[in-house]
Amino acid sequence: MRPSKAMRANGGKCSRLQNNSCAAYASRGQVSGRCRVVSDRVTEQQGAALGVPAGTPARSSCKQELADRPRRNRRSEVFRDAIRETAPVKPANLIYPLFVFDDVVEPDTEREIASMPGVRRHTVEEVVAEVGEAIAVGVKQCVVFPKTPDSLKTRLGEECFNKQGLAQRTIRALKEAYGDEVYVHTDVALDPYNTDGHDGIVDDKIGRVLNDETVEMLCKQAVSQAEAGCDCVAPSDMMDGRIGAIRQALDEAGYEHVSIMSYCAKYASAFYGPFRDALDSAPSAGGAERKVPKDKKTYQMDPGNFREALRELEADEAEGADVVMVKPGMPYLDVIRLLRDNTALPVAAYHVSGEYAMTKAAAMNGWVDERAVVMEALTCFKRSGADLILTYYAKQAAQWIKEDNEA
Repeated sequence: MRPSKAMRANGGKCSRLQNNSCAAYASRGQVSGRCRVVSDRVTEQQGAALGVPAGTPARSSCKQELADRPRRNRRSEVFRDAIRETAPVKPANLIYPLFVFDDVVEPDTEREIASMPGVRRHTVEEVVAEVGEAIAVGVKQCVVFPKTPDSLKTRLGEECFNKQGLAQRTIRALKEAYGDEVYVHTDVALDPYNTDGHDGIVDDKIGRVLNDETVEMLCKQAVSQAEAGCDCVAPSDMMDGRIGAIRQALDEAGYEHVSIMSYCAKYASAFYGPFRDALDSAPSAGGAERKVPKDKKTYQMDPGNFREALRELEADEAEGADVVMVKPGMPYLDVIRLLRDNTALPVAAYHVSGEYAMTKAAAMNGWVDERAVVMEALTCFKRSGADLILTYYAKQAAQWIKEDNEA
């Protein structure tokens, strides 16, 4: 065999990537550089002594001359821990999403969410208790999602800024119970409140979600939530200009201390189904006389788009966002990294309902190790650049972390 150009440049030695081709020549009785013919094999007796199966190539006949062996740094658990590039996920990184319903107006509401096993709709009192349990294991941030009674939904969604609304009452209850020990985020969007299931007001003559008119409603909603005592409002609507408008509205109302976590890159994803089941907030058909968009693709981002996230990021930063979020999470790790590399703001990732449901279903069928899969997913969020992770596993993951730390 005549040495290749790459081999001649390497002093006649084969690179690691060439070993397979060298082995092919060796099988025909030829040798090149430092690749040896694998002819010696471990006998059954030798294998028993060495702990390898009989027939394993003898070390003397297959040893590679490698200066670089990455596996050396993986050999010891102590050293792996020492050089791990991503710091372990902490309970402080987690935000706990909670669903709340009105048990007085809708007493027959089903508590369990069929598409999200293990996740429930809570009363206000139950949310307070659940947050207390989360605080006990180190999760001190939550986000409240209200299931608005159908009787209170309208096309404009005015219930969103009702001072005695479900979200507002829940915020006050949490702050009365825990004060500054809990950091309360709120959702700012119209879809839980309007009859069309859209994040904004629908013009049913042309079948379009109105932008600027919707933003005015969102400003009222954000101020109402701030009055109730929330720490951070999180606009999830994806209307243009809403961050700047909400920032101005909060400041003018005296709530300049209230933060804004922008759903900066929120995609028109198929992973939201179980969430919409939980809140009964999916887009509804308009019927023959009304044109209502069947989906949210005219305001949420196209899943095929990457660079567009930078445009949203630049706008949200300029308008006063304090945190920027990517939603969904796992399918969009590249977008999380894009934002992390292009902003000094904290980056959040939403481990959404569809991701939860898939993991839970696989675990319930015994196909995956739930604990291992969840902790790997959370680590991947952090590795990709997320500082904060919204996950329905928040309390459970924190308990697992606590157990690991105490072991």
